[in-house]
Amino acid sequence: MTLGVASVADLLRLVVVPAFAWAAYRDLRTRRLPNLLWPPLVLVGLVALGLDVFARLPLNDDRLFLVRIGFALGFLLPFAFLAYWFRAFGGADAKAIATLAVVLPVAPTYRLPAELIARLPPELVTALPRLSLPLYPSLLGVTAVAVLTNAVFVAFGYVVWLTLRNLLTGRLSTAMFVGRPTATETLPVRHGSLLVTDGRLPRGGLDLDALRMYLRWRGCTLAELRANPGLRDPATVGETYDPTDGAVHREPEWPALREGGPRPPDGSADGGRPRDESEHDGETADAPPDEWTGTGFVPAEVRHVDEGATEPAAAASGSEAAAAGAGDDEDADRAADAGETPGDTSVDDPWGAAAFLSEIDGSAYGTTPERLRRGLEAVADGDRETVWVSPGLPFVVPLFLGVVAALVVGDLLTLALRASGLF
Repeated sequence: MTLGVASVADLLRLVVVPAFAWAAYRDLRTRRLPNLLWPPLVLVGLVALGLDVFARLPLNDDRLFLVRIGFALGFLLPFAFLAYWFRAFGGADAKAIATLAVVLPVAPTYRLPAELIARLPPELVTALPRLSLPLYPSLLGVTAVAVLTNAVFVAFGYVVWLTLRNLLTGRLSTAMFVGRPTATETLPVRHGSLLVTDGRLPRGGLDLDALRMYLRWRGCTLAELRANPGLRDPATVGETYDPTDGAVHREPEWPALREGGPRPPDGSADGGRPRDESEHDGETADAPPDEWTGTGFVPAEVRHVDEGATEPAAAASGSEAAAAGAGDDEDADRAADAGETPGDTSVDDPWGAAAFLSEIDGSAYGTTPERLRRGLEAVADGDRETVWVSPGLPFVVPLFLGVVAALVVGDLLTLALRASGLF
């Protein structure tokens, strides 16, 4: 059954466009997507697939249709699961791919309205490869696969953009292809992970969600860690709080509960400033604006600074930032295996890293005590103004752009092969 420009099934499939647009926006802002997003889309896909099958009954002469559905479900569903299993994709990315396999297993067709064609210049109409969308359908005929290849093109374009951006600004490092220098004091409101840059290929360091979890568990801000070297002593870990899941938008409990926060052994807090009981009646006097509440980030203009202290600069050169990774986890792990503790051994469990991971009964996004310590050493260094961070573009964003491209243009790989003369 058709309704003017497309079949009912193909019109139903258009629901993925606004759904993935919202998912891309939310994933960029929070790096979190609700699980309830996917079941309704899967249901729509199953209904559309059922309508397609019903319209083609008895299917005796349409075996290619069944082959395409079988390939979409038989290839993409296991692919999504395995990619998640081997940590190539996050959980939301894998669910998005699996959802696309159900919603777009075949190539939909949207005919251009006759009124629109009549208004187009004749030269343009003649130049169009066809008078329906997508203009260049996938050779395979499985739109979900076209979406995936389109998303890879978009992700590659992001890497190229990131590299050129670092190159043009003089930020030369082995991490310039996958990361960017980021002001250290803004890390609590950033997404991604620290990059280990030690002259070899960059490697992933401390996840910034894990950093936020640690700060919320301890009940302090990153600014306090940077201003108080004494907080490295695990003895300064006092009352602990719910670490949440580390999401930027998640409101922790400690700002309203703590009584002065952790203090170094000399009994001072807030950069050595004597504690004023009047400042801690439910919340700190130097509270950040509402949009930063609970994130661990206090902008310079509202953060108390000791007289004579220097505020961290907003940015630093790439050469300064190149050494700002979380340290060499492999060397640290080898040292741990040998019974050694890297760095300062004057205290057991620096920063209370092991205690944190033990208390939350988890790994905090794969974080080990050594990785957490190395990351904290990097970000708590008051002289280190920037660190290299892998922003980690959520793959749902390229998937959304891949969906739009697949429904309008078609398969970008097919188009590239045609443009190169290879097909």
